[in-house]
Amino acid sequence: MPTTANAKRKILVTSALPYANGAIHLGHLLEYIQTDIWVRFQKSRGHQCHYVCADDAHGTAIMLRAEQEGITSQALIDRVSEEHQADFARFGVAFDNYHSTHSEENRHFSELIYTRLRDRGHIATRDIEQMYDPVKGLFLADRFIKGTCPKCRTPDQYGDNCEACGATYTPAELIDPVSAISGATPEVRSSTHYFFKLPDFAAFLQGWINDDHVQPQIRNKLMEWFESGFNEWDISRDAPYFGFEIPDAPGKYFYVWLDAPIGYLASFKNLCEREGLDFDAYWREDADAEVYHFIGKDIVYFHALFWPAMLHGAGMRTPTAVNCHGFVTVNGAKMSKSRGTFIKAATYAEHLNPEYLRYYFAAKLTAGVDDLDLNLDDFAYRVNADLVGKVVNIASRCAGFVKKLGGGRLSATCTQPQLLQRAIDAGDEIAGHYDDREFGRAMRLIMEIADEANTYIAEAEPWVLAKQEGREQEVLDICSVGINLFRQLMVYLAPVVPAMAEDARAFLNLDGLDWESRHTLLEDHAINKFKPLMTRIERDRIDQMIEASKEDLAVEKQLKETPKGPLADNPIADEIGFDDFAKVDLRIVRIAKAEYVEGADKLLKLTLDLGGETRTVFSGIRSAYAPEALEGHLTVMVANLAPRKMRFGVSEGMVLAAGDDNGIYLLEPHSGAEPGQRVT
Repeated sequence: MPTTANAKRKILVTSALPYANGAIHLGHLLEYIQTDIWVRFQKSRGHQCHYVCADDAHGTAIMLRAEQEGITSQALIDRVSEEHQADFARFGVAFDNYHSTHSEENRHFSELIYTRLRDRGHIATRDIEQMYDPVKGLFLADRFIKGTCPKCRTPDQYGDNCEACGATYTPAELIDPVSAISGATPEVRSSTHYFFKLPDFAAFLQGWINDDHVQPQIRNKLMEWFESGFNEWDISRDAPYFGFEIPDAPGKYFYVWLDAPIGYLASFKNLCEREGLDFDAYWREDADAEVYHFIGKDIVYFHALFWPAMLHGAGMRTPTAVNCHGFVTVNGAKMSKSRGTFIKAATYAEHLNPEYLRYYFAAKLTAGVDDLDLNLDDFAYRVNADLVGKVVNIASRCAGFVKKLGGGRLSATCTQPQLLQRAIDAGDEIAGHYDDREFGRAMRLIMEIADEANTYIAEAEPWVLAKQEGREQEVLDICSVGINLFRQLMVYLAPVVPAMAEDARAFLNLDGLDWESRHTLLEDHAINKFKPLMTRIERDRIDQMIEASKEDLAVEKQLKETPKGPLADNPIADEIGFDDFAKVDLRIVRIAKAEYVEGADKLLKLTLDLGGETRTVFSGIRSAYAPEALEGHLTVMVANLAPRKMRFGVSEGMVLAAGDDNGIYLLEPHSGAEPGQRVT
């Protein structure tokens, strides 16, 4: 990876596309934060760097979820895109463009690459035996078949690859397969499919992989796949399917993994059209621009084999590097919904500053592919010790003296030029670590500077000198050095904690904190009033976040348990006695008010009129009803259900609903019913 300090580079960066079928969680955020830090660093150095991404918006999962919610696939992906972008914004992930694979640009490039491959002899067609769900009446996409991995015998694996051993295979190779949609045993039916002839590119790929485009650990894994041999890749799916139809192949659609990486091209093309950039300067075969993909190690097969082969076969350039990272664990274990450690981005942001997480991830990230453990005790300790106790402490110690003794103006001359020069010179080594994605090493060097700055201030004791008559200038000089060191630290930390850096920039009264600005000392320079830049993490906030994540799970379970099919598909539950049933107090209520719940994608907050008494109930019916459509309507509630404390408030009962494959329906009594009446 180029590290030349002075030459200006043209760089395009992408992160893997989040699937438009669920919320962003902390496991996802590792990748986007890692990428964003790297991009911000490159921009700070003055390079022309563009960061693009998109929602991965095609496939059977999208189609089925939209059907379940009673909305169109387009409405679903539009809503999820807004939610994803809101989550990314909360965590300071600053894309230059965020797009969708369900776009005309993506259709264009998918068809272009496919037709070039077809015309050059790299596409084959043949009839295959494929899994078919007799209950749902559709061919099953790989991810909707589960069974035992044929390679390592791990159960409950998807139909295209094993999460345990990383093997790829066809659904027909699974042991004891079942439909993940209906639970039915799939039938084998014949269908014509289209294949990308990956073996045609074996020699090219071996050379590409050996040319430092992937990390050593990834290269070793790819070599294992080379030894076992390549198969042709099935790139088509049968209707019904939400995606792009293959040219000249009615009823056949591009498999989601065919057009997903092409979404990188589509998003960048969308940016080029908007900002007048030269698309071909980045993607033609001889382009001298750099292209970097940041991905998780679980999708390396698609990005380091299929993707470069497709690009090469279509006469386009291949990535400069595919940078893989590991998974996120919490407290040494896999993220768990039941333990509350499967934490959504929105849930985290309700309780903790997102920049805490950005710093902690940076402090532990390397250029390797090892998993990263979010140890919550260490998380609180490191953020409090480093950002608050070391960095912010410098500014808070010095700012008051500068205001009091210098009228808010720093000394005209730096009295510790060697100390400042060491901090400035360290910027070259720190920059090298950033460029190499060794963020943890960069953070350690930055904190060494912070330690030296705090030691200097502690030994100089300006607070003691300030009490001695005639030593005001000496105090101002000491604190001016401290403020200059703080500025160096914020230049180096700006890619990691951009919101804190912006507040620091305003305090320092500077135009910017770009990398080269560190060379200019702040002398006879006016600063603004200091305001706290970051507060300590309190353990109770972490505990509240964990409890809130458990509530997310409870809501999901409630929704999953809502009947979705006919009675025949939902057997009667165990019998209860009449006395048990008589304890349930069912009341007619009028929905006086309904509103969205901020931070909850499934809940509505209902204010219910029981006839002289009001109750608040949180109900998981957001997918079925707009709030304004409910107000004034009658429904039925369980009035004597024990109140349940949720992070959004206290839910004082439960409204009754029924459901089938078409959606969820609130129960409504006849028009003559009145709020407060008991249902008997």
